Amino acid sequence: MSDDTIRLATIGRIIRRRRRLLTVLAVVGALVGYGTSLLVPPRYTTSASVLLPGAWEERELLTQTEIATSSVVVDRAAAALNWTGVSGSELRDRVSARAADGNIVQVSGTAETPERAQQLSDEVVRQFVAFAARIAGDNTDPETAERPEALREMVVQTSRRITELAEAADPGRTVESVQTRTELAKLRTALQEAVSKLDQVDPASRQTNMVVMGPAARPAGEAPPTRTQLVAAGALLFLLFAVLGHLAAARMSRRLRTEPEIAAALGSALLGTVDAPVERPALRLEARGSRARVRRLLGVDAPWDAPAPRASGDEAGRQVRCRRVCARLRDLLPAPGRLLLVVPDGDGTARRAAGQLVAEAERVPSPSCSSRANPDLRVVQVSVSRPMVPDRDGESGAVVVLSPGVWTAEELAGLAGACADAGHEVVGIVLAGAVLDRPERSTDVPRDADRPRDAATPALAVGDGAAGGPG
Repeated sequence: MSDDTIRLATIGRIIRRRRRLLTVLAVVGALVGYGTSLLVPPRYTTSASVLLPGAWEERELLTQTEIATSSVVVDRAAAALNWTGVSGSELRDRVSARAADGNIVQVSGTAETPERAQQLSDEVVRQFVAFAARIAGDNTDPETAERPEALREMVVQTSRRITELAEAADPGRTVESVQTRTELAKLRTALQEAVSKLDQVDPASRQTNMVVMGPAARPAGEAPPTRTQLVAAGALLFLLFAVLGHLAAARMSRRLRTEPEIAAALGSALLGTVDAPVERPALRLEARGSRARVRRLLGVDAPWDAPAPRASGDEAGRQVRCRRVCARLRDLLPAPGRLLLVVPDGDGTARRAAGQLVAEAERVPSPSCSSRANPDLRVVQVSVSRPMVPDRDGESGAVVVLSPGVWTAEELAGLAGACADAGHEVVGIVLAGAVLDRPERSTDVPRDADRPRDAATPALAVGDGAAGGPG
């Protein structure tokens, strides 16, 4: 898995083989989201729109949105609402504004109830329009409104007085009179131009003339995130983190899967593979205790990335493979002797494969194969966490039987070290392959009668010093 590309099939395999755990985590995430919704009070949001007539540039509209959410406007709105325990600084986090198409500024307010949300939006809009009008000089002060007109009248009177002075001057008799008339004509022209520019000024440009497009609508539902959204988000987040955790764990997994890696960890050669029929479609580690029961309940007692058991051909093919492995075990010994089959505790597939080897070794070998008898095989289950192998008692070596993709290099090295401490030399490795058993059934003979006697798993012998190895 560490070098494989993550595909949809990989995620589908995680969901299929870890559905119990994922379901539990999704429920836990939903409960966390529900608890979060209880801590976060519901919020309601509504908006009121303000129309700005005329031509406005984008930066000017942005300026108006900043004014709508400024501290001056919000503080005035807070003072007008006079809500108990709510200050202007708190309302600033609940008020927002944005510029929409058509020179429209939308002011939104958020509160604990729909009524308060509506009141907040309307009041902020009211204060915004008043404050913007004050900034632009849009007020109803009569004295201020009369100032431009009074200025025009003064300019007109001045122009008339200049004309009278120009006519009263001695026309063309002296140089001084000519210069005076010229200066008065220039002054009159400048005043006329000033009056023209003053007349061209659009009064609407000095006034905002903002239009409130109706009161804010009362919100019918909660503002996101709602309780339902928090519950769904919690379930999805926990589910996503669980899937990502499985992928990350598989990427960093140190379980050995290939034959060369297993052989290098145990320091011995591979003798062959024995097919072990299983009725369950997954390779599960058989363990005892409350922790093991919880793992089985959650469906995490088997590696999710373990290859699916392949379909078994027939009983004859499995016996041929088992017979060939026994022949290789027989060739390891110069004379008939005893071998110790070391099976990691919890590896049910390896335990069944070891049982098949024992059953095959008890059969009388065919004369065509060899005249020498099969070795006497003794099975012992050894805990990989605290490996302890029985001391040597006439055995000529140890053979490790295990399933690929289950154990790490450190665990297998521990098994090899335990064998060496007990005086056993690891002379070979046998891999146990999980296959789906599909026995042929007969309508006249029960299913148990179809199985050969050798397929039954014999009782396992466990040494006195083996730790954690049930028989």
